[in-house]
Formats: sequence, structure tokens, C-alpha cells
Amino acid sequence: MKNQDLHYQSASDLIALLANKKISATELLEETIARIELLDKKINAVVVRDFENARITAKTADQAIARNERLPLLGLPITVKESFDIAGLPTTWGNMHFKNWCPQEDALAIVRLKKAGAIIIGKTNISTMLQDWQSYNEIYGTTNNPWDLNRTPGGSSGGSAASVAAGFVALELGSDLGGSVRVPAHFCGIFGHKSSLNLIPLRGSSPPTAPRIASPVDLVVAGPIARTADDLVLGLNVMAGPDDLWDRKGYQLCLPPARHTKLSDFRVLIIDEHPLCPTAHSIKHAINNLIEHLNKSKVSISRDIKNMPDLAEIARTYALMFFALVSANMPIAEFETVVAAEKALDKNDNSFIAALLRGSALSYRDWFAVSRRRNELRQQWRNLFKEFDVVICPVMPTPAFPHNHTNSENRQLDVDGLSVPYLHQFAWSTIASLFGFPSTVVPIGHSENNLPIGVQVIGDYLEDYTTIKFASLLECEWGGFSPPPL
Repeated sequence: MKNQDLHYQSASDLIALLANKKISATELLEETIARIELLDKKINAVVVRDFENARITAKTADQAIARNERLPLLGLPITVKESFDIAGLPTTWGNMHFKNWCPQEDALAIVRLKKAGAIIIGKTNISTMLQDWQSYNEIYGTTNNPWDLNRTPGGSSGGSAASVAAGFVALELGSDLGGSVRVPAHFCGIFGHKSSLNLIPLRGSSPPTAPRIASPVDLVVAGPIARTADDLVLGLNVMAGPDDLWDRKGYQLCLPPARHTKLSDFRVLIIDEHPLCPTAHSIKHAINNLIEHLNKSKVSISRDIKNMPDLAEIARTYALMFFALVSANMPIAEFETVVAAEKALDKNDNSFIAALLRGSALSYRDWFAVSRRRNELRQQWRNLFKEFDVVICPVMPTPAFPHNHTNSENRQLDVDGLSVPYLHQFAWSTIASLFGFPSTVVPIGHSENNLPIGVQVIGDYLEDYTTIKFASLLECEWGGFSPPPL
């Protein structure tokens, strides 16, 4: 095999090559390092590098392979999002205040990846405190999209997606609160999976210096990023399962199998319009092309949304709960500024941004009322999943947008010439995030200027295998990932 053929192999194929001794872990690692050193100067994805320790681990992996040992990820080089703790490496969340902070323990997801034989070669760039759909910060600088260096790869797992799309690694670990896995996957033309809430433990992925608490966390999830749908399953199976410090009974979580194994058996609801944010023509065009393919494959397609919960209410409910969560970690001065802005709101202001501000000042009584309404909306969605197997919708209103590092409060997004408040991009990510549903992003095409376009495949709670299987079937029918023009 030619060296250049390695860079876009799937994780599964690379593991097979390693197990069959077609290439050694050391050789694969050196090819990986060489590609990063060649291309990452212009992308800036792998911002924390641990190449020397990786070389030691690769030698150990080669010894295990020589003994015919088998592990799910044995010898596979991977990178992970900077926000996950790795002992001895910095975890800063892109915040200068934590520039020199290094944890003493690995995050639980990292423990599981290492136990499965993965060789973690470094950490990838993020947005400051994971709070943007771009990936730039004062410590590591700006990560560029491999498809267009003048555009964002997404955020906050932007370095993760760029690393996979550029052929540095075949598998990555990201996290998602408001689209932080899904948006970069869409912008970079790869696969990403927002797992069901609490499926992958988050211990060791809290803000720097925060306690390592083993407990469920609302809204936030971890998830794999890859170039094939099947590799998402590979990563998910390694990392999923309860945190043994939280559940000492040690039960094993058993996910239900995919609802169907044939594309023609799926019942699909398609949504491409949202009341809070317009959808770009390029996104709608790609979805319409997808519908044509699905019709040819005899898939049951519906656009009937009469039984679907109000998308605007879902977005505003999410905004309340999201900012209640985010504001809890704010420095007191910043929190007081946000609360003052909330008090100055017009009582009749029902905008998405107003809902965000109101979330910062929720009393527990108010939060409980919002949470109760969320549960009612969740049940409506779960009833919908009795009629449909998956819901397909956009990830974002546009393909990857140009870098924009102006004040976030004043940013605007250009949607086919229409100026839209930057934060209204939350609209599509709120559906899966608010209810803890799994959502798999699958690339389905490109815009007129050759930017990737993906869609979300959303399923019922804990039906992660269903959404990934549907993405895999789409991939098999008419392709998925294509390499960027590097």
C-alpha cells in the first residue's frame, strides 16, 4: 500500500491492516506525524502534541500485535478534543487563565480509549470555553476549515473535525452541548455523532480545576467523529457505558439494535424550515437531492409536520435551560452583567436571545417549571417516533461561514443575503440537545462553491444504533466523505 493511501482509510480498515501485520503501529504513527507536520501549519488543528509518548505506546502496541493480541482500537493513532483531561497534558478550554493547568488523571472516556488500544497523539483546538461555532482562542489561535482556509471548521470541536477531514486521524472524540460535534461534522464534510444523553460518561471533561464529579450532566454529551458511519459505532462501543463511580452496581448498558437494516424499511420525516431562522438555498437543494435518492430507494418519506411539537418553543425552552447551565460557571462579574441585561429586557421580548438572557436568572422554581415543560415536549417527540423511525433536518442554516471574530453580541450571519442574528444558528441543534436524543451527521453533498453539506439524522432516546445505521445506509447508497482539496 502506498503511504498516501493510508491517510483516508477508515479506522476499521486501519485496525485490520495493523492486526494482519500489513503495517506496524510505529509505521502508521510516523505516517500520521509526518502528515500533521506537513499540513497542520495552515490548518492549526492539533494544538497539543504528545508525539514522543505516542511513539512509546506504538512500540508497546506492536509487541501486543506480534503476540496476536486483539483490542478494538489496538495501534490506531487518534486525537481528542482539548477539553478532555489527559494526565500531564494541558486542559485549558482556550482560556488564558488556565494556560498552564494540567490534570493529574485521564478523563474516563480517555481511559476507555486507551484501554481499547488507541494511541492518543495529541489534542485538538476549540473555541474559548467551548462557546462558539468557530474554533479560536488566545492560547492556540485559529483553526481553519480544510475545505476553505478562510472559513471556520465549526466549533467547539472544530479542531477535532478538521483533524479527521484533513486525513490526520480516522477517529476523534468531541463533545456537544449546542451542536459542538454536529456543526464541525457538517462544516467539514464528515460523520459526527451526538450520543444520547449520559450514554458516554463525562467525568474528566469539566472546565479546568473543576471537581471531577461522577454524575449525570444535563444537555452535554460526548461523541465520536469519523469519516465513515461504521467508525462511529466503533468509537461509541468503546466509550459508552455507565460511570462505575456513579453506578456501583456495575450494570451494563444495552442499546437496542437499529430498527431496520434496509434503507427501504425506514420511515423518515423531513424538515428543512425553522420559524426562528431561514435555511440557505444550498442546504435545501442538498436535502431535496437527498429526497430524490431516498424515493428511488423506496424509503417512506413525509414532510407532514402537523403532529410535530412547535420548533420555536423547543428553541426557546432550550435557550432557557442552556443559559441556566452556562451561567452557573460564569465568573461573578460576568454573571452580574448578564443578569443586569436580563432585568433590562422588555417583558414582551420573546426572541431567542431574550430567552438566553432569561435563562441566566432562572430561580429553581422557574427552572423546574421549564424542565417540566421540556418533559411534556419530549413525550410529544417520543410519540412522533412511533410514526417515524428518524427525523432528517439541517445541522445549520448555511455551510461553513467565513471567520468572524467580532464581538459575538453584534455578529450577524449571512443567509442568502439576509442578515440573521448569529445566535439564531442554535435553532436546528436544539431539537436533539433539549431532549437528549441521538443525532448522527452524514455528509450529503456540496454547495455551489464546493463547501460540504451534511444533515442530522435524529432518533428516539438511546436509539443511537438506529441513527448511525441510517447514516451508514445513506453512505453505502451514494457515498459520504470526500477528501478536501488540500
